[in-house]
Amino acid sequence: MANVMAPGAGAMRCADAAMRASGGRTVLLRLAAPAVPGSDAEQLGLATPEFQDVPLAPATFHKANDVDKLLVSASVVDALMGTLAYDSADVLFETAVGVLIDDLLYEITDSYASQAMGQPYCYWLLLKRPVR
Repeated sequence: MANVMAPGAGAMRCADAAMRASGGRTVLLRLAAPAVPGSDAEQLGLATPEFQDVPLAPATFHKANDVDKLLVSASVVDALMGTLAYDSADVLFETAVGVLIDDLLYEITDSYASQAMGQPYCYWLLLKRPVR
């Protein structure tokens, strides 16, 4: 949970409320699950890759021209970074396999933060549509 007295916390709460009010939804961030060491299948290269889907909410999906963007609350990203021990949101998004939206897996091509008083209040993810 974010510190409500921290600089920029008001902008984060405002962004969360705006996303929820404008039809904010839950999407899933797909991350590669850690491999199980020592298994015979893993040593032979036969292990099936496993994934972990982590919910991101509130989030809003924007389709404009040929660009798909996902706006994600910084409060949920901050909580994920602490829980999953990532150094930064950039590392979290770079290592993610993609974002699952309406049963379609979108690739994350870029990410950037919107900030107030030096603190991020939301993250923009630029997405690449899946090839059909």
